[in-house]
Amino acid sequence: MASPFDIDDIYPDDDGQPLRLPRRQVGNSPQGVAVTLLADYTLRTRAAIPSAAIVALLAETGVTTAGARTAISRLARRGVLEGSRLGRRSSYRLSRAAAANLSAGGNWILASTSSTVPWDGCWTIVAFSLPQDRSAQRRALRAQLRWLGYAPLYDGLWISPDELTPAARALLDQLTLGAVTVFRGRQTAIASATHRAPIEAWDIAEIGRSYQAFLQQWTAVLPRVVAGEIDGAAAVRTRTEVMDTFRRFPVLDPQLPLELLPEKWLRRPAREVFEAVYDGLAAPAERHVRAVVARFADGELPGIEAHTTADMLAGVRPAANPTESAHGGSAGY
Repeated sequence: MASPFDIDDIYPDDDGQPLRLPRRQVGNSPQGVAVTLLADYTLRTRAAIPSAAIVALLAETGVTTAGARTAISRLARRGVLEGSRLGRRSSYRLSRAAAANLSAGGNWILASTSSTVPWDGCWTIVAFSLPQDRSAQRRALRAQLRWLGYAPLYDGLWISPDELTPAARALLDQLTLGAVTVFRGRQTAIASATHRAPIEAWDIAEIGRSYQAFLQQWTAVLPRVVAGEIDGAAAVRTRTEVMDTFRRFPVLDPQLPLELLPEKWLRRPAREVFEAVYDGLAAPAERHVRAVVARFADGELPGIEAHTTADMLAGVRPAANPTESAHGGSAGY
């Protein structure tokens, strides 16, 4: 199954160029919005939602009917959604693999922006060499390295402050066919005008501006959230947007050591504002999603439960019954 989200959402056309702002701060992908909506309100239950209800919810975010139906179809082909039919009504739910992927991602989003584990001063270095005719393999490898928190210090040499996990090692084995070397050690500084520190693999100034832009936008929204002034479709749209924006920070700023960052780094303030908006709008957003789905569910309202940051940290518990019904799953954040 393809990942529910693509690294292109964050690093579009990644070709070693300097960091760019997340694409979705400019425009939303219908597939991405559909996945976020289903994850935000059905991940714990894996409830099946009538396709007409999904189309209606996407329409409230500005996605056309044709665009919504195309997004649903493509997500089903990618294995992200599972379809079912009852009479003339078709419904879709998150596949078990997608639910597990999204649950792990939700946990990662929060854990990576709140870690206080001290850094040991070492770097993990991944060096690889691939023939020019393996451009697709090279692109896949770069994408996986980005997701794993690595950045290119030089062409073919990527680094991370974290140790290589068994899961990351398995992914690299699949993608490189042995054309890779991984080692871990400390930097030795040299007195040279061309010396480049490992932290320079990340555009720290640009990441800082991304945090500032996030805080400027969402801090202004907080008073309305607290006052209960955001309701209905606006609550769902706002919640979807803040999630789609914030979930990119763990890739842009993958637990970079605070010792190497400017003072008063905005990782923690951004996390706090995200939690306040996302959790603060959970109840009104859930009410609205339930109301929209009820219009298309023939009186049978599936399990819709808005997730909170606490749910994201708790993670998914595998369903006991592999043949669970579409309305009685137990997976979730």
